[in-house]
Amino acid sequence: MFTTLMDVETLQANLANAAWVVVDCRFSLADTEAGRAAYLAAHIPGAIYAHLDEDLSHPPATDNGRHPLPPPEVLSARFSRMGIGPNTQVVAYDDANGMIASRLWWMLRYMGHTAVAVLDGGWQAWKTAGFAFQAGEIHRETAVFLGQPRREWLVQLAEVPAMPLLVDSRDGARYRGELETIDPVAGHIPGAVNFYYQMNWSDDGRYLPPASLRAQFAALLGETPPSQTTFYCGSGVSACVNLLALAHAGLGDGRLYVGSWSEWCGDPSRPIA
Repeated sequence: MFTTLMDVETLQANLANAAWVVVDCRFSLADTEAGRAAYLAAHIPGAIYAHLDEDLSHPPATDNGRHPLPPPEVLSARFSRMGIGPNTQVVAYDDANGMIASRLWWMLRYMGHTAVAVLDGGWQAWKTAGFAFQAGEIHRETAVFLGQPRREWLVQLAEVPAMPLLVDSRDGARYRGELETIDPVAGHIPGAVNFYYQMNWSDDGRYLPPASLRAQFAALLGETPPSQTTFYCGSGVSACVNLLALAHAGLGDGRLYVGSWSEWCGDPSRPIA
């Protein structure tokens, strides 16, 4: 069972395994249909497509962020349609070093499905390896997804002020409030520290070795246990990269404030740093 990252060679060797489900998560905030178009043009053989807005988000239920988390019953229904059953190994990939794919990774684990990994290096690594691809849309046979939410992994708005450690996963300029490219207000949640999610990989887009990741997180977390650390970003998507890296480092599972900055800054009465 693969639970954090997977290399392209391992995926290639298992493409014919009926118990594996490959999910293409390519998506662009600037053009929300670009990912689907890219998938239809060329994707890993057998891969289905998951759209960030349509499949990995939902009208507000747990939060009012830009990409609200679907409620548990909706997640179960969607994962069933993807063909994910109790014994399914899921592999998610994108073309952004796992920035979108890690959201699916976290959602499945949040619902109790641990056999899910992100493809290290993503679509670019697959192409560089020279492996085959196919065009057109793929559908999987419906399965019965069985899972229950791990509520302790999810942080909602009212719980944020009591969290022992908040980690803002956006780039430093947005964290410091020097610029804001998406949300209407610049800044960060008071007391939060900053760890840009792109610090988890090297120049080739592959994640750093576990030992290097452990060293980074040890400096960041200090005495706070990973299980008591809450990560957020703009809308609860890229923060999942930090949660993936934390798990790949062997440090366990942190928590996600899924509403993130897009929810926090939506009320002018909330404090901003």
